[in-house]
Amino acid sequence: MLFNSLTFLVFFAVVFPVYLLLPRWGWRKGFLLAASYVFYAAWNPAYVVILAFSTTLDWWLARRIAATDHVGRRKILLLVSLVANLGLLGFFKYGGFVLANTQSLLGLMGIAYAPPGWDIVLPVGISFYTFASLSYTIDVYRGEIDGRTDLRDYALFVAFFPHLVAGPIVRARALLPQLEKPTLPTADQAAYGLVLVLIGLFCKSVFADRLFAPVVDMVYAGAGTHGLVPTLAAFFGFAGQIYFDFGGYSLCAIGLALCFGFAFPDNFRFPYGARGFSDFWRRWHISLSTWLRDYLYIPLGGSRGGAWATSRNLMLTMLLGGLWHGASWMFVAWGGLHGLFLVVERAWRKRWPALTWRGADALLTIVTFLLVCVAWVPFRAATPDIAWAFLKGFTRIEGGSVAQVVALAAALIMFAWQWRHRDSSLDEWLARAPEGGRAAIAAVCLIGLFLASGGDERAFIYFQF
Repeated sequence: MLFNSLTFLVFFAVVFPVYLLLPRWGWRKGFLLAASYVFYAAWNPAYVVILAFSTTLDWWLARRIAATDHVGRRKILLLVSLVANLGLLGFFKYGGFVLANTQSLLGLMGIAYAPPGWDIVLPVGISFYTFASLSYTIDVYRGEIDGRTDLRDYALFVAFFPHLVAGPIVRARALLPQLEKPTLPTADQAAYGLVLVLIGLFCKSVFADRLFAPVVDMVYAGAGTHGLVPTLAAFFGFAGQIYFDFGGYSLCAIGLALCFGFAFPDNFRFPYGARGFSDFWRRWHISLSTWLRDYLYIPLGGSRGGAWATSRNLMLTMLLGGLWHGASWMFVAWGGLHGLFLVVERAWRKRWPALTWRGADALLTIVTFLLVCVAWVPFRAATPDIAWAFLKGFTRIEGGSVAQVVALAAALIMFAWQWRHRDSSLDEWLARAPEGGRAAIAAVCLIGLFLASGGDERAFIYFQF
């Protein structure tokens, strides 16, 4: 059930008014939980069992952790949560990847091995709700939150449909306190939430799907046959496509949650205007980058062990972050590039801590954006051969079509816009809009969605992760 589908529009049109009309807070939460499970079952009813199992297990383990002071027992209970959640994630997401690489490795050793076919469908959203649920058991183990949460509240935290299938990765400490006390959205909250949903759908349907995706898909499909302008259009265009696709989804999720009276954290903050790569990861997919920081990078030792240890921890974190995105060495390469960028940047800032010369900030911003786009190549290309063939397009002088030139210009305008507004936020920008500005923005989005309708219905890119 895609946010940009008629099915979801009907779903929301039923769920939202019923939620508002129910007289008791407990009834509202129960109804919202049931609706979230219906939303998830629309993808594949069988996988509801996995979601319910993971939820119930982590809820029970967290209560056991909170009930004992025995250090060894607490560690065992946390280990069970980690093994169960990561085991399920590993089986469904990486089983085929492991088999294929085992076959290749044995082949290099002269051993013929034909693994069974792997046709298990990846449960949608499993990467997101697994990380959300793990944050709860880990925080309870650390003593940072109470582990005696009501099962219904905990199940709703995990399954709440706005963030269930593609984030943001909302943590228990952010949402559970909101579920404890009765709340209903104000008219202003609901209206603002709907504006965010419209902006998110506009970003997805108009910018990502209609402006950038056709150009990017064509050039990558014919990698090696295109020249400079088409390659530039796809090079910068994919940066625009993935930002407007995933950023649009996050806006929809935040807006939908706000319609029901719940606040989600920002997931993007003008990332292409970043001053360096550490700044980029404070702006891009913030819920994942902070999760990796708090539950992987810092436990590995963070920056506490000297230059080599810090570099190792950064690289391991980014390699695993790349692998989280998908069972492919291309995603690992993307994570490795970002790990390398972070390591080099850290060494460079240690050597030259202050940028005092004129134009340094502008140069850093431009270089960051260019290298982020370089890293998007292995993220988008299915194989190293396709990535290399795509990059060779920069060596051939060739003009482009109108659509390619428009996509290239739009991507560069996007970069300039984010650079201009990087010290602000979308909320602040909307707050500065003149009276009636939000209504005008909503109207423009509705017109754009109408004009963009009727084409192929594309799933959000991050649904595959």
